[in-house]
Amino acid sequence: MSKVSVVLVGCGAPLRSMGWYHATQLMNDKKEISARLDFIVEPWFMSDAGKSSPGYTEFAEFQKEVEATHGIKFFSDVEEIPPVEGDNMKRLAIISARTSDNPALFDACLGIGCHAIFLEKPGAPSVAELKHMQESAKKLGVEVFMGFNKNVSKYSEKAREYASANAGTKVTFYHHNNYVNSPESLGECFERNAEGMLKNMAIHELALAVSFYNVSVDTIASVEEDREYSRIQTLPGPSGMDFTDFSKLKFTITTKNGDEVSIAADRCGGDDSIGLVTDKAGKELVRYTMPDSEDSATIEDAEKMIPGAMPYFYVQDPDYCKLKQRVAQAIASGASAEGVATIDVAVETLRVAEYLTPTLMKQLM
Repeated sequence: MSKVSVVLVGCGAPLRSMGWYHATQLMNDKKEISARLDFIVEPWFMSDAGKSSPGYTEFAEFQKEVEATHGIKFFSDVEEIPPVEGDNMKRLAIISARTSDNPALFDACLGIGCHAIFLEKPGAPSVAELKHMQESAKKLGVEVFMGFNKNVSKYSEKAREYASANAGTKVTFYHHNNYVNSPESLGECFERNAEGMLKNMAIHELALAVSFYNVSVDTIASVEEDREYSRIQTLPGPSGMDFTDFSKLKFTITTKNGDEVSIAADRCGGDDSIGLVTDKAGKELVRYTMPDSEDSATIEDAEKMIPGAMPYFYVQDPDYCKLKQRVAQAIASGASAEGVATIDVAVETLRVAEYLTPTLMKQLM
């Protein structure tokens, strides 16, 4: 079996950035991820402009520590990464950068001999850009996996299994974040995630709809908003510019063949995600949550080991480990990565997000 060498592209600020959390999991032997983190590329903090920005001091301390304790090498550009050593070594790039930077970083990763790429959601700012990335990877025979961790989450699997075994039931996937419900907090969120809720936060639930409910732009028969639940706001971000987005959103998609799934997202709803199964009248039959009681010890250990990080890192810790482990095993063995979404799923998911955003904005305005 081949060994897997990881290039992490986009570390970001410790305690706040998903790239940094990927690094901490890969360096933790207790996580048993069958891959070795060898290189970190951080274009922003290793640039002249980045060295005077908030978070740089913490990043520099992190860099110094892991260079000394793990021998990981840091670079400012993907092109600086040395060639793959040995025929038995497979290179995996994990791209966890700003969405707008992903297309260029993706092309650069293809140029350094990556055998596979793990791409964080939504993958690219637009469908056209993501399709170009898809085609470029396909020409080189490079597999592209997506960071849609909810595709492998226990709560979503259990909700789908229960509904499948009980005719006439309906599933709603709830996604909650824990931003403070204030103009300042939500304005910062809107600016940092300027692609919008459906391309960012709720993209995970759209990936579930595409992967398991036959949802695509071509198969959607109707989209029904929940006006009472949903809210659109226009708020100034830290830059002073105004951003309009959903702070809460709930809707139901029905496909042309009768498949139905509901999605709800709340920026200020807490830390959990829920798979709720109801009967035809809307009566709750069962709910499954992430995290659940089985995950509590793992989450508690993660928080004790690295206190002060974004709360959702701890909540998603078990699923992100599972995702990276399945990807690493698939690359090493040549087998498929069970349940892991590919860039093909991501392209259709982004198409659905681009279709739904103006549709739901119009319905709710």
